[in-house]
Amino acid sequence: MRPSKVIYDRAGSSIAEADPCDFDFDKIMEGADWFHWSGITPAISDKAAELTKLACEAAKRHGVTVSVDLNFRKKLWTSEKAQSIMKPLMKYVDVCIGNEEDAQLCLGFKPDADVEGGKTDAEGYYGIFKGMMDEFGFKYVVSTLRESLSATHNGWKALIYDGKEFYQSKHYDIMPIIDRVGGGDSFSGGLIHGLLTYPDNQGKALEFAVAASALKHTIPGDFNMVSKEEVEALAGGDASGRVQR
Repeated sequence: MRPSKVIYDRAGSSIAEADPCDFDFDKIMEGADWFHWSGITPAISDKAAELTKLACEAAKRHGVTVSVDLNFRKKLWTSEKAQSIMKPLMKYVDVCIGNEEDAQLCLGFKPDADVEGGKTDAEGYYGIFKGMMDEFGFKYVVSTLRESLSATHNGWKALIYDGKEFYQSKHYDIMPIIDRVGGGDSFSGGLIHGLLTYPDNQGKALEFAVAASALKHTIPGDFNMVSKEEVEALAGGDASGRVQR
């Protein structure tokens, strides 16, 4: 029953106070394949929001794929402020990741789904995925669909859309959750790996991401301490949990 509570103590931190002169973004993006950023970064300060824009501009100049996890945080800013900053940044984004709350509060898109009631039928997301694709020109729109049955029991799956086809992942029943903090980051990391590894198979890429994140829920701390082979085994259907000797 007792949920995790996050405190954001970023005022005066280096990322909140950093200036454009602290980074050579063209040098940073040179030779890179992928640049990923989180909606938490521009929410930290106006200076961090400007740095995010400069980084995205440099990524585009160098032909780098850009992804974002919208990650709305009401403890850091309002929906109005978020939309004023986030919507202009979407023109740089190729892969947009976010759950139903993120899409609504950061971009103004609301799915036709009763997520709070645990009803996460993927069909409720089809309309907003198409709308987001039409407005911002994303290559992929991706959403995790979490059923919060309790603090230690969640349902977990995801949906991806490439402008032509929707793909819904398999569903995981995660109980007990050891630590769900970092679950979204492990999903994003898994998705980036999946899309780079299986560029012609968005379904396989999504299954890797969902399996990686499901495993993260079993690990204390922020980081997903599992191997690629463990993720591939779970994604391939091995959820027995048998002791490996």
